[in-house]
Amino acid sequence: MSRLILDIETIGRDIDSFDEASRDYLLRWADTEEEIQQVEDSLSFYPLTGEIIAIGLLNPDTNKGVVYFQTPGAEPALPFEEEGIRFETGTEKEILEKFWQTIKSYDEVVTFNGRGFDCPFILIRSAVHKLKPTKELMPNRYSDSHIDLLERLTFYGAFRRRFSLDMWCKTFGIQSPKTEFTGYEVKELFKEGRYLEIARYCVGDLRATKELLNYWESYIKFRP
Repeated sequence: MSRLILDIETIGRDIDSFDEASRDYLLRWADTEEEIQQVEDSLSFYPLTGEIIAIGLLNPDTNKGVVYFQTPGAEPALPFEEEGIRFETGTEKEILEKFWQTIKSYDEVVTFNGRGFDCPFILIRSAVHKLKPTKELMPNRYSDSHIDLLERLTFYGAFRRRFSLDMWCKTFGIQSPKTEFTGYEVKELFKEGRYLEIARYCVGDLRATKELLNYWESYIKFRP
């Protein structure tokens, strides 16, 4: 069975870029500067207020992969390879087109919180650009065509708290991708034009998810 690990990086739009009605709606319950900042920080979590700036894919069986990422305002980097990962650039629409072309030939998708974040985000942003899915990313939650490790490791909600990828990595002694920066800092890095750093950060998430997949398959998943 062919499979790919999937991870995305997103950023939120600047609050001032919304029209007045949308801005008022988003800030309806924000009265203090701190509350306004919390709203702004949350805009990258939703496809209606954010966009995808990087999509990473890794084959856990060959350790080969690709990252499609945005480089607005910069000279597009020619595709290059680094430690088995191919780096390609494009607009959000272009990287989504490349994603759908790549993913369609694989049987299984592996994510960490992909059902709760990555896959719905990809589907909605694709619809914004009038791109149709080439593969079902949101099958029945118990289907093996999408292995969401956050759901599997918490036994579909048996744990009251789900915990972050960083916490799961530390628990199993996996090198965490969050050592240099976290997803909350991606927007500032993007504004600074540090696009390749974001792409490599996405690769770190892919590799950590691969190691987490190994733990789940080797020590937790029941095999009769």
